[in-house]
Amino acid sequence: MPEIVSNTTPLISLLKIDKLNLLKEIYRKISVPNAVFKELEQGKQKAYYQDISKINWIRIVDIKNKEIGQFLFDLDEGEAEAIILAKELNADLLILDEKLGRDYAKKLNIKITGTLGVLLKAKEMGLIDSVRELLNVLVDKGVWLNPKLIEKVIKLAGEQK
Repeated sequence: MPEIVSNTTPLISLLKIDKLNLLKEIYRKISVPNAVFKELEQGKQKAYYQDISKINWIRIVDIKNKEIGQFLFDLDEGEAEAIILAKELNADLLILDEKLGRDYAKKLNIKITGTLGVLLKAKEMGLIDSVRELLNVLVDKGVWLNPKLIEKVIKLAGEQK
């Protein structure tokens, strides 16, 4: 089974559109570092909140190498730990949206995707009908997406008008 690690933002985005289960359907199980769990717990008052510690296909993991985080000082703790965990587990994929974190992951030869990549994969697998519709919901729920990126993803999904 592939080893998949996720950062906080993709989890929040999928929770906001009630599609967290896509991760289970696509990847079977995922791992998140403890810092990501803590970041999610800070949003307990949010309408989309779910306690991921109670979801049996999500594994919360402590990173082993705490010192390496000092080299990723310009990332938030969740991003830094997600990258470290992906490296420690020799992950097949890291789900990460933020550009700076993605740049670090690429330099460390970690394969990455993001929320939009997950949605495209879900469409390809027939798990969702419309990427465009879900992108609209994400934007309506306050997630900022570059309009050019939206158009590119809609085109990749074969949903352009």
